[in-house]
Amino acid sequence: MTANVVSGAGGVAGWRALNWPTLGFLVLMHGLALLAPWFFNWQALAVALGLHWLIGSLGICLGYHRLLTHRSFRVPRGLECVFAMLGALALQGGPIFWVAAHRLHHAHADDDARDPHSSGRGFWWSHVLWLLYRHPELSDGQTHRKYAPDLARQPFYRWLNRYHLLLQIPLAVLLFALGGWPFVVYGVFVRAVVLWHTTWLINSAAHLAGYRTSEVPDSSRNLWWAALLTYGEGWHNNHHAQPNAARAGLRWWEVDMTWWVIRALEMAGLATQVVPPRPNPVR
Repeated sequence: MTANVVSGAGGVAGWRALNWPTLGFLVLMHGLALLAPWFFNWQALAVALGLHWLIGSLGICLGYHRLLTHRSFRVPRGLECVFAMLGALALQGGPIFWVAAHRLHHAHADDDARDPHSSGRGFWWSHVLWLLYRHPELSDGQTHRKYAPDLARQPFYRWLNRYHLLLQIPLAVLLFALGGWPFVVYGVFVRAVVLWHTTWLINSAAHLAGYRTSEVPDSSRNLWWAALLTYGEGWHNNHHAQPNAARAGLRWWEVDMTWWVIRALEMAGLATQVVPPRPNPVR
């Protein structure tokens, strides 16, 4: 993405660079989520919370992030595919796109020219606006082969990257069969929108507020309330200091629910080659 897109985001160049399908989809999903008060019941709310954990923690945090992006641990092939499909249900893009974007972020953190969601462009850019502009480099096969070659060469991940949106159909059908429209509204629309914003907080809020335990060449910070909302991802400074570590919460009170699941998988013999954090003196 070129610099003139950013400088012209409020003008003609910015409007021309907008990704209109993505903008329309985000607006539509937020609008449908606003139907929540008319479809509320406690069971539907419980479904939304349960799916937020299942898809957010096991799909995005554990699957897309720590397993596929950083290879912090290994699991059997079938289980890896399950975690990847849970991540795809989050409506945050296919696995190749997500992994390439995140590895690009780590390679050029806070570089306004090369980090897709650089915090240097402000809170709202890193939170959501970056998604509203075309990023040819993130849809380019050459970029995928450079930043996500391990996924790009596998037919399963190429298929999932292309057709991940279709996974919402069987989920919505199942939810409708179990609880009618309230389950669909809360289990698809409310869950997706809330999960989007909690995930996006790591790109935005966790680069602006919180404390730092490691001096790294970017603005990443540890933000306790973001960590609670994202099952441990909010210990972002810890993560940027040791991206490949399976555990993000280092202090005893840095709650990392995703790590608890990884540890349970390791104890069950399902997770192997778990990368431990290095000793890291706290300032």
